[in-house]
Amino acid sequence: MMDDMPPGEEAQRRAGERSKWSAAVLPGRVIVIEIVCLAGWFVIYTRLHNLGGHDVAVATRNALSLQSQERDAHLDIALAANQWLGQHPALIRPAVLVYRGYYVVLVAVVLWIALRHGDLYPRLRRSLVAMTALVLPVWWLLPMSPPRFALDGVVDIVARNDLFGSGASTALNNGQNSLSAMPSMHVAFAAWCAYAVWSCLRRSHPRATWLAWLFPALMVAVVLVTGNHYVLDIVGSAVLLALAVAIAQRVTWASITAKPQRGSQPET
Repeated sequence: MMDDMPPGEEAQRRAGERSKWSAAVLPGRVIVIEIVCLAGWFVIYTRLHNLGGHDVAVATRNALSLQSQERDAHLDIALAANQWLGQHPALIRPAVLVYRGYYVVLVAVVLWIALRHGDLYPRLRRSLVAMTALVLPVWWLLPMSPPRFALDGVVDIVARNDLFGSGASTALNNGQNSLSAMPSMHVAFAAWCAYAVWSCLRRSHPRATWLAWLFPALMVAVVLVTGNHYVLDIVGSAVLLALAVAIAQRVTWASITAKPQRGSQPET
């Protein structure tokens, strides 16, 4: 029983608890530096993303090949899903809101981890950066037109009901790479958010933590019904996240074994 613990051991236990909680909090200066560096990387990532997506013919050919694979596997539900949303107009605006506003959840999760779970932040940040770095060569080497451009009958629902006005942001000539359907980063980012929350709370709230996975499940439905992705794009998102997590784990273990232990201080 804890009440029967000798005074010396009790003091050590309390010191360990204090150390554990202190390790979970990053210094304010470190948080600012981390967030600025991460924001800077996302600016670079966006610029690198937009370097691709110029060859419409190749992207369309790749999309047609993917559609053929989905038909063979009985996974070609993009058109039916899009038509279903068109028949339920009350759900269109919420779907567009989720599609456009996912980054708010992403930013909130990153800040929450940095502020409340600093001991896990380095590993989770590594997985996020690895995920964005790994996807770039896929986009450059395998441009892919989304269903709204390459599948007859699919309606560009986001463009027609854009929260920011005319929906010009979904056009091909706006300077952005719109030919990067494989994999879906909307789903990948949502899945990363769920993985991050699960990693931070799986010991303290093992059952409730699984609710975090409802977010990527919702995003899967949204990208399908809005005509932005195929089923195999979502499979690609899962593979991307798994590779990024594995790389982050490997780098984290390497950093731990490469330097002497310093109590319970979080790695940087």
